[in-house]
Amino acid sequence: MEEKWHKHLGVYGICIQEGKILLINKVGGPYTNRYDLPGGRVEPNEPLAQALRREFKEETGISITVIENIGVLDYLIPFKLEKQETTHIHHIAIYYQVEHLSGELSYSTDLEDNDSVGVGWVDFELLTTENCSPLVMQALVWLGSKQVTNVEIARLDDWVIM
Repeated sequence: MEEKWHKHLGVYGICIQEGKILLINKVGGPYTNRYDLPGGRVEPNEPLAQALRREFKEETGISITVIENIGVLDYLIPFKLEKQETTHIHHIAIYYQVEHLSGELSYSTDLEDNDSVGVGWVDFELLTTENCSPLVMQALVWLGSKQVTNVEIARLDDWVIM
């Protein structure tokens, strides 16, 4: 079968508070039923930091301060997007360290605009490759909080996607 690719450029924030990391619960896309970093698609003509602040507000209900860019990785993922008639996603993820500025945690239940159904502060010890997206696992590597294999690999065909 011929591979047809969809490019997804996203910005993601790593927010730590009181020894826990802020994560969302995915209900759509290749990371369904996993913890993921808050963030998402950069809209046309939208600066990266503005996109990150918008996505954070939409997915978590809180406002953030963007501290610094931590890195950029890309993931090649086998996943069908029916609307685009694609078989794989080239996910380009730009990671930032962020801090909670204001607001209380909340999330939208409108799944047309949001692919997550929950947000919360999660203990690092609870995070595994079975319950997290590769973005979360890479964040843990950068934070030095977990001894996991670096997920900077060419393709995620072997990644356990549920």
